[in-house]
Amino acid sequence: MNFSELKQTLFARSNFGMKLGLARMEDALALLGEPHRAAPVLHVAGSNGKGSTCAFTESALRAAGLKTGLYTSPHLVHFCERIRIGGMPIPEERAAALLAEILARVPWACSGGPAGATDGDGLTFFELVTLMAFLVFAQEAVDVMVIEVGLGGRLDATNVVSPLACAIAPLALEHTQHLGDTLEQIAAEKAGIIKPGIPVASAGQALAAAEVLEETAARAGALLWRPGRDYRFESRDEKPFCYQSGLRAIAPEMLGVQSNSEIVGMQTISRDGDANRAWTVRATIPATHEERLARDSRSGLSLRGHHQRENAALACALLELAARRGLRVSPEHVEQGLLTAQWPGRMQLAATQPSVFLDGAHNPHGAQALARTLREEFAGQPLQLVFGALADKDLAQTLAPLLPLAAAIHLCAPDSPRALPATVIAAKVYELAPALPCFAYDSSVNALAAARGAAQPSGTVIACGSLYLVGELLAALANRPREAMPSEKLSR
Repeated sequence: MNFSELKQTLFARSNFGMKLGLARMEDALALLGEPHRAAPVLHVAGSNGKGSTCAFTESALRAAGLKTGLYTSPHLVHFCERIRIGGMPIPEERAAALLAEILARVPWACSGGPAGATDGDGLTFFELVTLMAFLVFAQEAVDVMVIEVGLGGRLDATNVVSPLACAIAPLALEHTQHLGDTLEQIAAEKAGIIKPGIPVASAGQALAAAEVLEETAARAGALLWRPGRDYRFESRDEKPFCYQSGLRAIAPEMLGVQSNSEIVGMQTISRDGDANRAWTVRATIPATHEERLARDSRSGLSLRGHHQRENAALACALLELAARRGLRVSPEHVEQGLLTAQWPGRMQLAATQPSVFLDGAHNPHGAQALARTLREEFAGQPLQLVFGALADKDLAQTLAPLLPLAAAIHLCAPDSPRALPATVIAAKVYELAPALPCFAYDSSVNALAAARGAAQPSGTVIACGSLYLVGELLAALANRPREAMPSEKLSR
């Protein structure tokens, strides 16, 4: 199989949507030799910030000298970005070989199903890609896997893992037609990654979500760390980032550790000495012009924006819990990881003259976080907004915090079958901000070109609303084609 054939196969599988449930994955993994058990796993769910949390986490693990496997979705420019080893996407040839191996070893992957299955469609796009990630991580003998949940948590294809520790990023209303239309229902689905005796770190949550996570962890006998109670971080914008833990004593059994020595993966880890000390992790303020371009000039983190403080703190808590269970990573490694993590499409400076920033804010929570960053970093500057969105998003609530900051808005439809037409978005913009100059274009490239022209000589362009839009513009600005891949829509 070559990469073109891989795309054809996965396009065909996208017709079956993304079916929530674990039975198909468990049966397929058994046929593949249980590759998801080949190394310790850090599992991350959430509505906003889970990708950034994974990026900080994986960067710190590489700083510790560990060979990492990172699985995230969706991709921005190229499919192989989803599966990374040591920070690098797997080659196209390897991706094609992995899929070919899965189809050979799981004979019902594209039709039928395991014995007794009532669904005869086989595996979906997301299930196949998740299997590819687990398989290559096992083949490459990674030391640790960082796995991002695709959708929800409880029934997501990634939830076959038994993690060393897990994390839940900020929760918000999303995919309500599938996860529930209240924050409590969505929190219950996300909390499905919590396993008996496995510690979990949570970001700050709304009270309704926090109560669900607390109750779920208590039922599972799982230690739950929450900000303010179990760890702290510097949230003031005028201060560099700092993380501290050790706010309450933790007995070994609360971490799922039964003695002073425990087998983790293939290593025997001592529980004595530094393994149990509280952590302090600090970022440094950029000193040079080059560092200021590469990092947030106030927090010192490699990813810009106030909200990245919360994501960095969650990564620190996740890594500390994993270290207390035996993973060889220290606060010093985490500090290095926070300075070097990369996560494209999150307040990413993608071009200059004029400056063009790309951000994956695609729901109300993400838009509010982006709006705060824009108010802080670009106060008084004219902002040209490029915006495109998918049909399953809360358009009004996503636009509302951004429109007051825009000098004009340039609308387009991302290249996805789920994209909203630019004219539909324009009608909503007129309803929310009738005096704001608003323009609709037939492509993202044309919308960006118009925004850049309008931003001359001293303005700034902000493109957001959909990760599909961000990926298109990243590819266009780099003069690269974006790999057309299937839409990961759910079956209705």
